[in-house]
Amino acid sequence: MMEKVTNTIIETFEAISAIPRCSKNEAKLAAWLMDWAREHGYPFRSDEAGNLVIQVPASPGMDGKPTVILQGHMDMVCEKTPQSAHDFECDPIRVLRDGDWIHAAGTTLGADNGIALAMALVLVEDDAVRHPPLELLFTVDEESGLIGAHKLDASLITGRILINIDSEDEGVFTIGCAGGEETLIRLPLAYEDRPDGWDGGRVVVGGLRGGHSGVDIHKPRANANRLLGRLLRRLQETPDVRLVSLAGGSAHNAIPRDASAWVAFPPAQAAAVRDAVKVFKQHFLEEHADIEPNLCVHFEAVKDTLPKRVLRPESALQAVRLLNALPHGVHGMSTRVAGLVETSCNLAIVRIKEDALDIISSQRSSAMSRLDEMTERVTAVAALAGASATRMNHHPAWAPDMQAALLKRCREVYGALYDKEPVVEVIHAGLECGLIGDKVPGMEMISIGPNLRHPHSPDEKLNVPSVGRVYQFLAALLASF
Repeated sequence: MMEKVTNTIIETFEAISAIPRCSKNEAKLAAWLMDWAREHGYPFRSDEAGNLVIQVPASPGMDGKPTVILQGHMDMVCEKTPQSAHDFECDPIRVLRDGDWIHAAGTTLGADNGIALAMALVLVEDDAVRHPPLELLFTVDEESGLIGAHKLDASLITGRILINIDSEDEGVFTIGCAGGEETLIRLPLAYEDRPDGWDGGRVVVGGLRGGHSGVDIHKPRANANRLLGRLLRRLQETPDVRLVSLAGGSAHNAIPRDASAWVAFPPAQAAAVRDAVKVFKQHFLEEHADIEPNLCVHFEAVKDTLPKRVLRPESALQAVRLLNALPHGVHGMSTRVAGLVETSCNLAIVRIKEDALDIISSQRSSAMSRLDEMTERVTAVAALAGASATRMNHHPAWAPDMQAALLKRCREVYGALYDKEPVVEVIHAGLECGLIGDKVPGMEMISIGPNLRHPHSPDEKLNVPSVGRVYQFLAALLASF
């Protein structure tokens, strides 16, 4: 019976995956969910941001029980391998089964957080599940800075018990998370015409593991933007090698996997450029051999399509020094929760756009004063380089409450179901619970989810049996009210 329900959940997830839903492109999925609500006769409301609430009446005999909110987000991180031709604007995600795991074909899977939507819909359709009144809260634009939760119209929801289905480890109850903030850095650039007869091409750093900047930031994974910055600084020491453009990273909450830069130089310097790339390739391989087995560094010669402008030497030097000076990685561990990263920074995205270098840095901390300190450090480095810095997408931490009635109930249900204690944790990643709890005082919240590995990267995979077990727990929990 459980296998049948699990297969239904995966089928529903596949239907969701067929709808393109990168952050800020959730309208088609929202329309699909509203059609589902109409088909079942459930009232629904949405706010100006596009957040959606579907109201589900209680099972027979459960009237008068407290309303429970099941919450997840509609959008996904859209990452793909360099070899993938997938178009996230219009192509469905190809979901593949490999034993007990599902994954996508060269892209992120989107189980973060499409599996939450699938589980909620199947649960409502499952006549065997007894539940109190439910509100299905599906938010938008979570992955680009919790924007939907930021803009949530709190009048959409009446419940004061919320189960967030956006965690990534079965048997783990998350009761707190870090706050976060992003910084947009903009450095003006000066150009001049490329000398006639010059050659050039692209310097590429890629093949890195990447990962979630909250979940994986403490692991010694390489950041493609930082590696490229080091290599470019070495190339700038070679006479007449000029920077044209650069780009790296794709999302504020993903550790950059790939980065590249265009450079131009006189033909006589071609050998020196190739030699410098080979030297740094060896450096990077030696530094990251144990953690980045697929790391690649290479130079792609291009002549006919080389841009006509190059950066002035002083402007390029300023840009590369800024890239190398900005912080990345763990900057402090919690003194209250063993093994928890307290404060970190992700050097997430770099782009030369027209006449400016744009950099997005993402800061996290479970201590809001330390978050401010980390963000101030980033803005200070930017100011010293002559760049502007704009702080944005600030969201509060979610403070844990070990005495919460909801946590007690979850522990009791889990123990009765599986005859063991769950793990209770606070995480360094960001969850919408912090913002929702800030908007709705008195909200009791917990976050759960099935085993999900390598989110925010094309290696993302979801354990199918785990989906069934989490669903079983969720059904038992709702019946307990």
